[in-house]
Amino acid sequence: MDAFATQLIAACAGVLLATCVLLVWRRGLRSAVGLVAAQGVAQAGIVVGLALLEGAGELFVVAVMVLVLKGVVVPVVLDRGVRRGGASREEQTTLGPTPGVMLVALAAVLAYLVSRPVVAALADASEHGAAPAAASVPVALTMVLVGFLLLVTRKRAVSQLVGFMTLDNGIATAAFTTAAGVPLLVELGTSFELLLVVLILAVLTGRIRALSGAGSLDRMRELRD
Repeated sequence: MDAFATQLIAACAGVLLATCVLLVWRRGLRSAVGLVAAQGVAQAGIVVGLALLEGAGELFVVAVMVLVLKGVVVPVVLDRGVRRGGASREEQTTLGPTPGVMLVALAAVLAYLVSRPVVAALADASEHGAAPAAASVPVALTMVLVGFLLLVTRKRAVSQLVGFMTLDNGIATAAFTTAAGVPLLVELGTSFELLLVVLILAVLTGRIRALSGAGSLDRMRELRD
């Protein structure tokens, strides 16, 4: 069972890293929303792996909650925003696909170097020799950096929400992998808070589009008192 859990965590970490590359490379808004959904599913898979390794039944409840909220509910809200907005691609960006992928690679290297002491400490303290969760910490830090990158370089409000979700998923993944899971009540509160934030931002996106005729945040610079 431990071997299966280790492979599951490693596979899900690989999916999370792949979504970071694809989010920077691709310009389609609906495909970006699909990648956010994939992040939610992969994050839930990591929690399932941790539950199997630690024998903690409450983590299965957390995994279901993460799957429903981050893998289904939030992507559905974002997808509705894309369909109502009319635009299907992110055309206004300050970073091309190739430089973006190179920055993701640099972010991954930086995350690996920065997290080496944390990974080593977790591996020494782990009851499981392979310390599979510790190996996912650099991926979580990479997601945080990529989330910031998307927030800085993307202009459409939906793309900004995708960057925000990537940032949040990276922080949550780091919390899961470093603390062997998060207490159920804490995760419940933060997940519903995240859902509330996304709903509010989705409403604001609709208002921006209604006022300016576009979903780009750059149009807001034209507003004056």
